[in-house]
Amino acid sequence: MSRVDQELTAGPMAVSDLDQVLEIERASFPTPWTRAAFRYEIEQNKVARCTVLRGRHGIVGYLCLWEIGHEIHITNLAVHPEWRRRGVARQLLAAALIEGGARGVTLAFLEVRPSNTRALALYESLGFQVIGRRNGYYFDTGEDALVMEARLGGDAAPAVAGDRSAGS
Repeated sequence: MSRVDQELTAGPMAVSDLDQVLEIERASFPTPWTRAAFRYEIEQNKVARCTVLRGRHGIVGYLCLWEIGHEIHITNLAVHPEWRRRGVARQLLAAALIEGGARGVTLAFLEVRPSNTRALALYESLGFQVIGRRNGYYFDTGEDALVMEARLGGDAAPAVAGDRSAGS
């Protein structure tokens, strides 16, 4: 996988970003989040944090999470189709794990479709392991969700820190 363009910068998602975010969201998921769902996360949900990664021509990817106590739950991660397979999702997720760990977060969770093999491989490479299954979780298709967990610090820390130092 190639390194991400060095011109990319991360920052908080703003309401003014939503046109671009929704374009990526609709290209990425069969049942995309709505504008109202994103607005709620960035304006009202006290435990939510959404980050965008910007390139010269706009937003290339984003990640939303909830941080509650010593846990984070990744709620949404997507990359613009033209930027996929270039390390954008890895950069967003690794940064969230590193930042969470620096704030004392010890566990990260997410759900993923079993059919999303690329995402599964990414998550596993960052220390996530399947810990359960939610039957019929995705109402659009009835597909199950795999529940994945990563422990921050300890054995997981070198893999995540290694990603950061590699610039991916």
